[in-house]
Amino acid sequence: MSHSSTVKEQARENFKRALLHVTRALSAQHDVDVAFGGEHATIQGKSARIPLPARTLDREAAAIARGEGDAAALRLAHHDVAAHDRLAPAGAEARAVFAALENARCEAIGARALAGVGDNLSAALEKTIADKGYDRLSAKDAAPIGDVAALLLRERLTGRTPPPSAAGIMEAWRDELEERAGASLDAMAAAADLNDQEAFAALARNFIRDLDLDDDDQGDRAEEDDSNEQNDDDDENDTGEDDTGEDDSEFPEDAGEGDTADGDADLSDQDIESTIEEDDGATENAKVSSLRNRFEGDTGEAYKAYTTEFDEIADAHDLCDAEELQRLRRSLDRQLENLHTVVSRLANKLQRKLMAQQNRSWAFDLDEGVLDAARLARVVVDPMQPLSYKMEKDQEFRDTVVTLLIDNSGSMRGRPITIAAICADILARTLERCGVKVEILGFTTRAWKGGQAREKWVEDGRPAKPGRLNDLRHVIYKSADAPWRRARTSLGLMMKEGLLKENIDGEALMWAHTRLLGRPESRRIMMVISDGAPVDDTTSSSNGGAYLERHLREVIGFIENRSPVELLAIGIGHDVTRYYRRALTIVDVDQLGGAIIDKLAELFDEENIRRGNAA
Repeated sequence: MSHSSTVKEQARENFKRALLHVTRALSAQHDVDVAFGGEHATIQGKSARIPLPARTLDREAAAIARGEGDAAALRLAHHDVAAHDRLAPAGAEARAVFAALENARCEAIGARALAGVGDNLSAALEKTIADKGYDRLSAKDAAPIGDVAALLLRERLTGRTPPPSAAGIMEAWRDELEERAGASLDAMAAAADLNDQEAFAALARNFIRDLDLDDDDQGDRAEEDDSNEQNDDDDENDTGEDDTGEDDSEFPEDAGEGDTADGDADLSDQDIESTIEEDDGATENAKVSSLRNRFEGDTGEAYKAYTTEFDEIADAHDLCDAEELQRLRRSLDRQLENLHTVVSRLANKLQRKLMAQQNRSWAFDLDEGVLDAARLARVVVDPMQPLSYKMEKDQEFRDTVVTLLIDNSGSMRGRPITIAAICADILARTLERCGVKVEILGFTTRAWKGGQAREKWVEDGRPAKPGRLNDLRHVIYKSADAPWRRARTSLGLMMKEGLLKENIDGEALMWAHTRLLGRPESRRIMMVISDGAPVDDTTSSSNGGAYLERHLREVIGFIENRSPVELLAIGIGHDVTRYYRRALTIVDVDQLGGAIIDKLAELFDEENIRRGNAA
């Protein structure tokens, strides 16, 4: 190693030591365990993980590293995890907003007390916005509402304006949030004591209610309704009365008695039409979901598509020319450099687990076979002991195929879709080495808010209860039989501007499920990665707001109860546990790699345990 390299490495190590001591001092907890790694600071108990400082420590890189360390320290000092869990709302989106506001509170305490800390936090924030892709979004692109709310609160608490790279998302959301919940933001900013986490949480909950997000009061009411419904059922059973007037609904919460397509929306057809025309197809899913709140109820009609003639199942190579696909893949590879170490380490852990299950094992203390030299010592000690033999046996490892079904909706733009593509890439390579075949699929629509199917419906005179009114686009990034080296370029398509539109989950699950049933492997696993409920505004406005969600529930119920396919799901900032029996919800997209690996490891562990019990 050259002298200059040695000097740089020594400077980096000195900086890491200084960062460690500052983090402990700022957290006021000298027993904090500080480690380095990952993309952003994370906290677990009294352990903090801080991103590793860059090898070339310029002023900007040092400020970002300090900012990540300061953010971790302030959270350790001012955040009570138990109180946060107790005070947080129930809905996934509401919880994400609540967590973002709480994070802004902790950082504001440090920024107001120490100007240098505020500068460091600003540098780290600038990098976070770039990592999430917000600096590339326009006013019409999607961004989590919690991040925008946190920027508005930070501005009030510290007097620091949002970074220039956040201009697009601030332009899209500032006026709406100020109008609907500006008073609640002012109340949080005027809080007498920012150190009072419980008092601040009550103000944050007011902000969440102003936005009509899913607060836990709604969850309590739902539980109360379920309880009343159960009591009513019990009463009927006690009196011996049977409800013969109606069939029991599998999903009673989604179907309203007497709801019709004409009566379930506050908007008229003209209002809906003008909304669609004004947004001209580039409106993000986040704003579509706010419109969806006005489409209440459900027609109760069986799910159908108005027409399937415009639907598309396409190979990734058919949706993009080869030169652009190569460019997109190179862009993904650059992102992969930053995350490769973290996700690869997790993937290697899964590989070791799978390889261990496939290796041969030994049966000991047999009467015949190969002499067990390890047990000769007991014969020397006691010559009356019989010789012990062992025999090698093969471990049964069932042929397995895994399908990754990735939500390609507009709200996945930026960092979520990038990390999903990276995880799919690394997982495909890992499982391929273990003899497990992997299929990677995506689902979106060909147009925003209805395509040619909707146009045909309009031409036909807008018949009532039309069913699905958008054109599906299902994408095959990698088929199960294609080797990874041949399909790796295809994954770059997820980075293509204009690909990600709306998501109709139910039909996508059935498509992926049908493909799995056609596979010869004895074990079939499907993992769904999504960041939201089904969204297609045209379909919802014409059939009722719960139409797509009800169909998704029906499809999931069928697969989980009547299919040999093992289904699991990971929700990014969206509570998928209310849909899927085996599911996990993550708030931070950076957790996606670990979540995928952990859930697959659980499945293979369960399989190993079942085989052991059967033996």
